Amino acid sequence: MEETTPDLSGFLRNFRAVAEAAEHAVGETDGVRFATVVAEHLGGPIGDMAIVGEEVPNHRYADWDTALGLLAAADPDGREVGVSGGEMRFHHSLSDFVGAAFVRFGVGQVDYVSLPVGHDERRRAIGFGVRLFRYKGEPVGVLQRQANRRFGQEYGSVEVICADRDLATALVEEARGLATEHSVLRGQVVTFDETGYGDESGGMSFLARPEVTADQVILPADSLARIVQHVTGIAEHAALLRRHGQHLKRGLLLYGPPGTGKTHTVRHVIHRSPGHTVIVLAGTALRFVSLAAAVARHLQPAIVVLEDCDLVAEDRSFGAGPKPLLFEVLDAMDGLDADADVTFLLTTNRVETLERALVERPGRIDLAVEIPLPDPSGRRRLLELYAGDIAYSDVALADAARRTEGVTASFAKELMRRAVLEAAVAGEEPGDAHLTRALDTLMGERETTTRALLGHAGAAPLGFGGAQPGVHR
Repeated sequence: MEETTPDLSGFLRNFRAVAEAAEHAVGETDGVRFATVVAEHLGGPIGDMAIVGEEVPNHRYADWDTALGLLAAADPDGREVGVSGGEMRFHHSLSDFVGAAFVRFGVGQVDYVSLPVGHDERRRAIGFGVRLFRYKGEPVGVLQRQANRRFGQEYGSVEVICADRDLATALVEEARGLATEHSVLRGQVVTFDETGYGDESGGMSFLARPEVTADQVILPADSLARIVQHVTGIAEHAALLRRHGQHLKRGLLLYGPPGTGKTHTVRHVIHRSPGHTVIVLAGTALRFVSLAAAVARHLQPAIVVLEDCDLVAEDRSFGAGPKPLLFEVLDAMDGLDADADVTFLLTTNRVETLERALVERPGRIDLAVEIPLPDPSGRRRLLELYAGDIAYSDVALADAARRTEGVTASFAKELMRRAVLEAAVAGEEPGDAHLTRALDTLMGERETTTRALLGHAGAAPLGFGGAQPGVHR
């Protein structure tokens, strides 16, 4: 049987026909070629024009949209155009859009996206589109493209096209500065998590700034004042300290048993620092500490909160490399300039797990404050705080404070809730009798494990290191 030789010229003719059909289909979307619109705006052939690009991490995309919006707003005749071509356009760059040999993209609708810019605020931004405006008197085009995980794009991008490469570079540099100056993160409380487009960008969520006043924080005398002074006092006198060559970067460690109020104290510090950018990291999110430090450096004054560092202090599985994550944290603290107005605020339930590393690297933490179990006076204040508007008698509150030695703030909060529940079940208004019954229940033998979970220092629950049946310790 004679072997058939492929007709190469026929194949090429068919391929050309398909390419021309595709070009015609895309170009007919709106009847106007995208490249033609850009060339008319730039005032000349675009084949040899300069294109300068910049990658944009996901958490900075709103900042760059803000910056480019400010630059474009200076030209009252500026406009925004989109690119047609369906999903095909997501696989091409600006140079492809203005100079593709086979597929000629048409003008389409601008893709807009809604981005969070605060706890309960959003901004409409260009997700995929081009701004055409004049910059320093010269026409420019700027393509904005948001990160798109579906198409393997872990970063957003900005591409500038104009006749002068130096001008394009200057635009990118000015936009970068404006993005930092007008960052939507500035003065906000944010956290990074695992839901983003990669380790460098991470996911980002805005948190409401806590409303925790000083009278809601029950600590030993002077402890709260020392903590607040170390964070906000240094920030208030930053100019004077810099003038005298003193460092501003500082580390603050809050340590003590679980449930004593470390996180509550942190929330008060955040409340007392409305002008600070705050980045909160906990658990495995601590691996974003380098990113958090970079954000803090650019948006100072800032606070980086690292909660429960003891949980990952010696666990190598949470780090990006062979070092335990604690050392990643210490490296990030050491990497900032001494005059950076940044506070690293660490909390731990087990200070002994951090102590060796901190001693080996002195200077990272310059104030450590214990958040201990409350004393009798502290317990009475906690009970009054969580009682709210319920008028328990002095006798009942004093008795409850006496009987609850070794409890935490978490225990006091739960006690008051149970007292209200006792009253609700009985169909009565809360009073001393309900508080007494709730306390009797919580302090009874059947609630040993509950007390331990609420942070009672004297509780040793079965199965959690306490006495086993038939064994006395």
